[in-house]
Amino acid sequence: MAEVTVMGGGIFGLSVAWACLRRGARVRLIEARRIGAGASGGVVGALAPHVPENWNPKKAFQLESLLMASGWWADVARAGGGAPGYGRLGRLQPLADAAAVTRARARADTAAELWQGRARWEVVALSQAPAGLGVESPTGLVVHDTLSARLHPARACAALAAALQAGGAEIVAGRIAPPSGAAPVVWATGHEGLAALMDTSGRPAGTGVKGQALLVEHAAPGAPQIFADGLHIVPHADGTTAIGSTSERVFDDGAATDARLDTLHARAAAVCPDLADAPVLARWAGVRPRARSRAPLLGPWPGRPGHFVANGGFKIGFGVAPGVAEVMADLVLEGRDVIPEGFRVADCL
Repeated sequence: MAEVTVMGGGIFGLSVAWACLRRGARVRLIEARRIGAGASGGVVGALAPHVPENWNPKKAFQLESLLMASGWWADVARAGGGAPGYGRLGRLQPLADAAAVTRARARADTAAELWQGRARWEVVALSQAPAGLGVESPTGLVVHDTLSARLHPARACAALAAALQAGGAEIVAGRIAPPSGAAPVVWATGHEGLAALMDTSGRPAGTGVKGQALLVEHAAPGAPQIFADGLHIVPHADGTTAIGSTSERVFDDGAATDARLDTLHARAAAVCPDLADAPVLARWAGVRPRARSRAPLLGPWPGRPGHFVANGGFKIGFGVAPGVAEVMADLVLEGRDVIPEGFRVADCL
């Protein structure tokens, strides 16, 4: 039986550990603080695709990950009894003007080709869109896609931890290094891990970008999420709605919230007026790992035999986690490298 040590209890570490456990490996997961302590313990959970144009390996990988997510998260829930809050309920995007409508209709044509009928991207009248949050659209039109899904990030991490423990994996908190001689080791340690991963010139592989988000009391559990002008509005299964997030390159405290969240709330209310008076339940901040390449970094750690990297999820980490987990299990357990072009660590350093 293979033995695998995974460093990091965020979404990538937990997912890789789960994929390895399901293939029969003996798994140890080590987390320096607590499960979901970093960016993975947030509240938004928008699993949404990039626009269907300028197709590339990153977008193709994301598509396959989003399509496999329903069964993948259902297996997690069955194994450990936790509820990740997953639901493939689609997404609405209000269209601001005629130019936006034209672009959206062109993307509908490419989606029909690239998504191969497995999901839809279409322009519809707001009156014909799925019911849920009351949405404002200047043109009366919205993009409706059926690929987007949502989950609750913190609860998804807890569900993965429960599945791992139910399957016999060992979870160790409070350590920052693997046991002496442990191999293979997968490093999924967030923005700190990117800072430790240097290229030959001494530059880090990436950095941390802070995000802030809100959780408000507004029940629309069966409604599609909303995306408008860079803002995600995500109704959760538990009767709450998430609003996020900021993107801050410069910050002093990655866990501190501030007045930027009041601005987010106001922007969300402009799109969905019902949210204007929704009571705020939680204010959250965390630091997301952004690789220089802007794609996840996967593969062997150069110069460290037996050590691997799964990092850099940034804004799409939860959406691509099922695919990342299976690709890393292929590599670590079977020696098969099916990492998409542009994702390999060695190519990005």
